[in-house]
This record gives sequence, C-alpha cells and structure tokens, in this order.
Amino acid sequence: MSQAAAADIKPAATILLLRDDPSFEVLMVKRHHQIDFASGALVFPGGKTHGGDHDPAWADHVVGWNDFDADQRALRIAAIREVFEEAGILLAHRRNGEPIGGEACPMDVREAVDQGRTPFLDVVTGIDARLDLGALTVFARWITPAIVPKRFDTWFYAVKAPDDQLAACDGRETVDAEWIAPAEALRLAETGERKVIFPTRMNLQLLAEAGSADDAVARAQARTLVTVEPVVQSREAGRVLVLPPDAGYGVVEEPLEKVM
Repeated sequence: MSQAAAADIKPAATILLLRDDPSFEVLMVKRHHQIDFASGALVFPGGKTHGGDHDPAWADHVVGWNDFDADQRALRIAAIREVFEEAGILLAHRRNGEPIGGEACPMDVREAVDQGRTPFLDVVTGIDARLDLGALTVFARWITPAIVPKRFDTWFYAVKAPDDQLAACDGRETVDAEWIAPAEALRLAETGERKVIFPTRMNLQLLAEAGSADDAVARAQARTLVTVEPVVQSREAGRVLVLPPDAGYGVVEEPLEKVM
C-alpha cells in the first residue's frame, strides 16, 4: 500500500456489545437512511476517531492507560464514545467503583457530544467516571478495499455489556437499537428483511460460532489477529471479493455485486 493511499484511510472503531440475558445477543443499531455510509443498514455501533479521542488528559479518566499505545488508547476511547452517542451505553464506572446504572446521560448530552459541542472527556469528568479500556477485546480489524472511495481502518472490539444500563438509539445517526442473536441477524440479512453490509455480516458469522458472551470474548482473545483487507479477484463467473484464508472466516469469495 502506498503512503498516499494509506493517508486516505481513516481510523475507526466498532463495538460488539454482548449479553447473555435473556440469551446470547449483540447490540445492533439501524443506520439512518440519510447517512451517507451504510444508510438503512443494521450495524454495530461505531465510527471514525475524533481529535478529542487523542487528548492526553484522558490519562486521569480511564483505567488501563499504560496498557496500550497511543493509537489503541484513541481507538478504544472512540469505540466507547460511539456506543455512548449511538446507544446511550457508557462503558465506565464511577471513580469510587460504583456502576453507572440506568440512563448514563440524558439524550441532549449525547447529542452535544455527537455534534461536537461538548467534549466526551467533559461528560466523563462531569459524572466522575473512568472508562475501562481493558474491558475491550480486539475481535477483528478490517481495512476497506481500494475499490471503495471512502476507506476506513476499522478495529472491532468485543465487550460484555453492563447489566445496569439501558440502550436507546440517538434518533439522528441511528433510528433503532436492538439486542439480537447473531444467527437471527444473519437470517434477516439472508431473507432480505434487513440490510447488513459485508463486513458486518462476516463478523456476525464469526460471532455466531460462540455460545455466550464469555465464549465470544475468549475466542477473540485466543485468535491471532489477521488484518482483513479484501481484494478483488476474477473468476469464471465474475469478480469476487476475497478475504485472507487465515483470518478466521474460512474461505470467502463474495460476488462483487453482492457487496457493492
């Protein structure tokens, strides 16, 4: 990959928020139909990193600061911020160790963070909380293929959801938030009842191999991370998008018309 091409790839982070009650489920949100990326699709909460995610002042407001390099700190803060903005879940504890409980913050606070009017750091500081960076386990890393105009280097993180908070969509970028079994999300995609983009579908398939939230996290911890940058190859039947065979998804040759 050339330096110019790499410079056009934006870092991003996505959260696979997992729970076992009433059954093994993942939190997914439906993208607003007017959003330019994955409009109307069922996705995991996530998005691009922002400048505030790199603020060194976070050192006093997170757990696990010294366990990660600067890039991973920012990515994990971004992932936590995104699920806060889009679904209202705050992966944090009060500084005294107590859980957040109920609604982490009112909708207007989430909107202010999303729109850049209020730094996420100020919100976390204001409720005397600390983000738990170590609670996030790397699940996958995908780089958008070169054939796509907007490219992202997206890190997927798996984490068990706090059992004391409520999820609610933001109504702006997302219009619905729901807990759903990975296999059910795949069924909805297969029948066309829901739009699920290719990377989300592949990671749902990987997630569906687990039997519980703990199992999914353990499997992710045990896997060797292989960065997935799909490439286009030609076959007799047409062009296909191919994944690295050692990335954990098996042999994948997706017809290009299904992902474009």
